[in-house]
Amino acid sequence: MNSVAVIPARGGSVRIRRKNVKMFCGRPMIAWSIAACRTAGCFDRIVVSTDDTEIADVATSEGAEVPFRRPDELADDFATTLDVMAHAAEALELHDKAIVACVYATAPFLTGATVATAVSALGSHDYVLGICDYPYPIQRSLIQAKDGTVRMEQPEHLLTRSQDLPARYHDIGQFYIARSATWIAQQPIFGPTSLGLWVPRSRVCDIDTPEDWKEAEQLFKAISSTERGGT
Repeated sequence: MNSVAVIPARGGSVRIRRKNVKMFCGRPMIAWSIAACRTAGCFDRIVVSTDDTEIADVATSEGAEVPFRRPDELADDFATTLDVMAHAAEALELHDKAIVACVYATAPFLTGATVATAVSALGSHDYVLGICDYPYPIQRSLIQAKDGTVRMEQPEHLLTRSQDLPARYHDIGQFYIARSATWIAQQPIFGPTSLGLWVPRSRVCDIDTPEDWKEAEQLFKAISSTERGGT
């Protein structure tokens, strides 16, 4: 076995109840991530790591496997992605060099093409992760005091033109590609041998609150309409 996609999806969610199986644009949220992994065409297996029966049922109905149940201690608010992925790699008994993609269950904007590109880019890197540039130069960010007054965090850039400032990027929180041994060793994701794969802003959207959810659905529908040639 050369490559496996693992989708972490615990049952508990704090800000949006049952987030992983809540209907998003006509399908359970996790279905979109499973579909992206299937469309990528580069995985021998698509596995969902969950502690939840409903999530497991939805996952299998969408074509994923649930070959094990995640233990309770890895399904609370304190379990990290590294913890969960190390457990999955060990439970699946993968060889050290097997490619294991962590794809979040709440990534409806992720495309199979992006996943496939990320997998093919791994090479000798420890990780490949999606990144996106900030829409405004963070070097010109402001700090606000308790009394409401503001000051520049980096005042040396007061007169620097925005176009002269180097771009800065953030993790888009959709996927991480690594080899089994890297996950099991729990090597830090943001290390010196991690490769960033740029993803356009139109494909990046945090979904943490009910308001985020509504905005994400509107954006998703707009993108889908454009891709179908609608207006």
